[in-house]
Amino acid sequence: MTGKLIFQGTGTSQGVPVIGCQCKVCQSLDERDKRLRTSGFVEIDGKKILIDAGPDFRQQLLRTNISALDGILITHAHKDHIGGLDDVRALNYCSGKPVDVYGENRVLKAIRNEFAYAFAPNPYPGVPAMQLHEISLETFELNGIEIKPIRAMHHKLPVLGFCIAGLVYITDANSIASEEIARIKGCDTLVLNALQREIHISHFSLKQALDVVAEVAPRVAYLTHISHRMGLHAMVEKELPEGVGLAYDGLEIELK
Repeated sequence: MTGKLIFQGTGTSQGVPVIGCQCKVCQSLDERDKRLRTSGFVEIDGKKILIDAGPDFRQQLLRTNISALDGILITHAHKDHIGGLDDVRALNYCSGKPVDVYGENRVLKAIRNEFAYAFAPNPYPGVPAMQLHEISLETFELNGIEIKPIRAMHHKLPVLGFCIAGLVYITDANSIASEEIARIKGCDTLVLNALQREIHISHFSLKQALDVVAEVAPRVAYLTHISHRMGLHAMVEKELPEGVGLAYDGLEIELK
């Protein structure tokens, strides 16, 4: 297997910088402190898979020169994770076919509601074309790539993480049940959300995320979905234990 992960976005629902904020992170000149909404691009053996398609979807694909996808995996239906799906129109044009989108039943319902014009009986010419695929916690295949969904909780909302080969990608979570931890224990690469230093109602704090990393014991881990309240990238990176990195937009890592 040959593969890579590109962090398309590593920020929160507001992104970083936050509109109108004058804090040192939002005013930072370090490109690693400029964060679009969270998304990850995985390429394994030539198959191209995107995890989440938030409002910065178009900008992210242009930045990394991606013009084709084998599928889009959706973790949950919050706007910062599905808001950019209208822009699959460009991919439709390039490929001449709908884009395959995978999510749980309630997620697909939200997509149909949010983009009702795309699913109308007689849609307007040029609307985004999506082929929706319902998934559960059962392992499934996407163009020959095995994908294992992982259950996590985003406060009271069940969300999905995804295990793809040796990569486990979990975002927007503040708890993961022990039986799910057991399913990912010892994975090669763990990507996990860490919003800020303070406790939050629906996201892991930095300490909580590091506790999960220690429990899972991956070879390497990267933290994502980071808010401006976390602090400057250059400073936070120095505090992290060996084998844990603070992800940033455009970071590309090899999957083993």
